[in-house]
Amino acid sequence: MQSIDMVLDTTREFLHQAAALLPRLVLALFVLLVGWLVAKVVRFAVEKALRAVNFNVLTERAGTDHFLRHGGLRGDTTTLFGLLAYWVVIIAALMIACSGLGLLYITDLLQRLELFAPKVLVAGLVIVLGSYFARFVAESIEAYCRGAQIADGDMLGKIARYLIMAFVLMIALSQVEVGGDILQRTFLIILAGVVLALALAFGLGGKDWAAALLERWWPRHKKNDN
Repeated sequence: MQSIDMVLDTTREFLHQAAALLPRLVLALFVLLVGWLVAKVVRFAVEKALRAVNFNVLTERAGTDHFLRHGGLRGDTTTLFGLLAYWVVIIAALMIACSGLGLLYITDLLQRLELFAPKVLVAGLVIVLGSYFARFVAESIEAYCRGAQIADGDMLGKIARYLIMAFVLMIALSQVEVGGDILQRTFLIILAGVVLALALAFGLGGKDWAAALLERWWPRHKKNDN
């Protein structure tokens, strides 16, 4: 008889908890449904707004679209920003749903992820604008070298572009707090090593090569003609 009473008490407690949980579960599902619909609208609005201000033209000229296509992404950088906005709304909906269900630990994790999204957005903008600036500088150097009849202008342009992109990537990574001071110090050490190696090559091991290269860039007969 006692075992039957225990089973009945357990069943009543289960039904009582289920009855208390059911409205919250329905509300959580409703929040997720609304969040999903809002996320689709936000994604469409973000992509539409970015294309309206020709952000896709900027990313195409910066070369980020080409890089993403090689990475297998269907779409361009504007699509990626729209997808980021979509997931920001989805995570916000998940936070509200989990908070309503009393899943505080999951809510805290989602909140941290939500706070991380703006940093990713800023890092993405830094990469896009930095890529555009790096390409602009490279093309400017190449155009100047052609006008001044300096050989290897394309090589100088690429060197300038790669150096700028290295700094841009370091800034972007610092925005998302990846690597921190260790990454910056490592980059500066590598950069100093490259500069030192080039200086030694010009000053010690590559005098003839350096002289030939300088002669190609600034021929002596030009000075004599002037």
